[in-house]
Amino acid sequence: MTGYPFRNRQSGLTLVEVLVAAVLIMVVLVPAMEALRTGMLGNQVLRSTSGEHYAVLSRMEEMLAEPYGALTSAAAAAGSELTPSSYSDAAGPPDRRLVFIALYDATDADGDGNVFSVPDPDLDGDGNPYTDYSGLLWVRVDVEGSITSLESLVAP
Repeated sequence: MTGYPFRNRQSGLTLVEVLVAAVLIMVVLVPAMEALRTGMLGNQVLRSTSGEHYAVLSRMEEMLAEPYGALTSAAAAAGSELTPSSYSDAAGPPDRRLVFIALYDATDADGDGNVFSVPDPDLDGDGNPYTDYSGLLWVRVDVEGSITSLESLVAP
């Protein structure tokens, strides 16, 4: 008796094996596709955030290149650290950059604990702390409606 005893058996996959393989592929592909979707969304967020970052960085460099007197005048016109200065973009564009400029009391010379309240030496008698101010200026650039912002201090 020579030969192959199982030669007459048919070879191939049964319907059950095909169905089990299809279910396994679906179970594995669904999380993989979800991971790809999440990665694509992350890429869109990164692209948006880096665009905002470079827009803010560009405006901050422009502010730091401005003459100290011009920044002091803009701070006086704004009147508060909460009011956007004249260096801000006009209203309307979706990525509007807001520039805030204020006097900065780093040493708390007036003792009130507020770095944005600066004592007026009133050397000229006008009661205006912006006149002949020679201390630090605080500058912040934001993208409106975003968490992207940069802050810096400017000295004369």
